[in-house]
Amino acid sequence: MINDIKSTAEQKMAKALEALRNDLGKVRTGRAHAGLLDQVMVEYYGNMVPVSQVGNVGLADSRTITVQVWEKPMLAKVEKAIRDSNLGLNPSNSGDMVRVPMPPLTEERRRDLIKVVRSEGEAGKVAVRNIRRDANEHLKKLLKDKEISEDDERRAQDDIQKLTDKFVTEVDKALLDKEADLMAI
Repeated sequence: MINDIKSTAEQKMAKALEALRNDLGKVRTGRAHAGLLDQVMVEYYGNMVPVSQVGNVGLADSRTITVQVWEKPMLAKVEKAIRDSNLGLNPSNSGDMVRVPMPPLTEERRRDLIKVVRSEGEAGKVAVRNIRRDANEHLKKLLKDKEISEDDERRAQDDIQKLTDKFVTEVDKALLDKEADLMAI
């Protein structure tokens, strides 16, 4: 019972950390990466689909993303979808593919992105702490139902706290890595 609660808490914390890393990956640095366009949706025969489903998304160089569309009429739609995506990107149509040059980041924009990254990190820490709270509530319920002893509950809470501390440290490390990445010129 206690081991189930601990393993469930650990799995949920790992998922929260992975979600944070995914969110941090969407924050744009000065370099191009194909994942930046993952959230961009384009109209394809009446349905909204991700850009990756209408063409190959790749990198021409460290500062340029390319989208090689499978159907010629989709060029203009993909270009418009990227332009309207609020990513601050200005794609160009080269006749057979869409090129998306990454504009260099200004110092002010870097500082703004760091604020965004820190707020994402804080949300990640809150998620980990909420998982800890839920696990501790399960333990208290087991104690109330007299399924475990007070000593077992105390030890389990200490273990869950150590797990929480470990994942909060991982969140901090991910934040430091992203901030260093943002400040690199």
